[in-house]
Amino acid sequence: MPVFEYTGLNNAGKTLKGILDADSAVAARQKLRGMGIFPVEVKEELSRLKGRSSTTMFTFRSLKRIKTGEIYAMTRQLSILLGAGVPLVKSLEALIAQITNPTFKKIMAQIKDSVNEGNSLASSLSQHPKVFSNFYINMVYSGEASGSLDVVLLNLAEFGERQQALRSRFKAALAYPIFMSLIGTGVLFFLITFIVPNITSIFTEMQHTLPLPTVILIEVSRLLQSYWWLLGLALVGLIVIVRRGKRRPRFLFMWDGMKLRIPVLGPIFQKIYLARFGGTLGSLLQGGVPLVSALQIVTKIIDNSQIARVIESAVDDIHAGRGLASTLSQSPWFPSMVIQMISVGEQSGELEGMLNKIAETHEREVESNIIAFTSILEPVMILFMGLIVGFVVVSILLPIFEMNQMIQ
Repeated sequence: MPVFEYTGLNNAGKTLKGILDADSAVAARQKLRGMGIFPVEVKEELSRLKGRSSTTMFTFRSLKRIKTGEIYAMTRQLSILLGAGVPLVKSLEALIAQITNPTFKKIMAQIKDSVNEGNSLASSLSQHPKVFSNFYINMVYSGEASGSLDVVLLNLAEFGERQQALRSRFKAALAYPIFMSLIGTGVLFFLITFIVPNITSIFTEMQHTLPLPTVILIEVSRLLQSYWWLLGLALVGLIVIVRRGKRRPRFLFMWDGMKLRIPVLGPIFQKIYLARFGGTLGSLLQGGVPLVSALQIVTKIIDNSQIARVIESAVDDIHAGRGLASTLSQSPWFPSMVIQMISVGEQSGELEGMLNKIAETHEREVESNIIAFTSILEPVMILFMGLIVGFVVVSILLPIFEMNQMIQ
């Protein structure tokens, strides 16, 4: 449905500006009159773009991806407005005016109209499942049911910002090593495929037995020159196989298990999932969501099928009358410290507090582990690149030394 920007006057003669969705400009004007607003100007959003190229640009901008940071920034601002006593519809109108992402702006306009028609905020959000997760919607639902929507939204924003910061730190820590490895690989590829053949061609023309390192270097150079496209094709094929394979439950289960067993990185992934598990489940329980429903939500957002299967088993055990800690203790992915904290939380009735502590503890451990990992990885990469370059240099110099000895 098209989105229209309007300028109008209310009964008191005050100028109002906003955004709404309607089938046409005429329908938008009728909708404004029904809201008690006299329309002065109504125009379709981005209608200044004309022609075929304009249509392409509009489609591109309309499909602009909504970032997680935009959602949680909006959540925090909505919490502040509601906490200040601003009505929900007015708060949504104020937020829509500040949003720059056209896709997000259109969705929030639809949510505002749905709320204005008498629907709850949670039910309005549920109409956009690709933007708002089950976790987000259930938290909003619990906040509306308890009458503390502003507090729940603030907790939701803080949780989302912590998770985003954790992912950002992990990506930022790996960005430099990945960049250096790509640059180093490119330099070595250029050196072996273009520089080395020009030098070693002198040795191959001489009918003299070459040292083993030089023979290996020449063969590797020939292989890369002749079949570099095959290596690239194999890499692309591997990426395609992994992406398609992750759509199959059995392959995805094996892939997620492999991620958790990778040396050095595996424990970091495990702590990231545990932090997400504790933080999400703790936030849902604090919001008043029942334990079984909260666990079912966690299984959909934990992003690891191995751990999700353990949580699904915990749901079945809880239905049978057993505790959460006893089920999780049978899995190798939940350490004894986590099990003990959950057990104490169940016995004391402070399970959500213990889960939040689990999340905070593992977030700190992830950060320290990432720092330690990158501090070790950088010198290892430099050493590895140095060894390869040293091998190339030695392979070139050895025949030269032998030629000098023969001349002498």
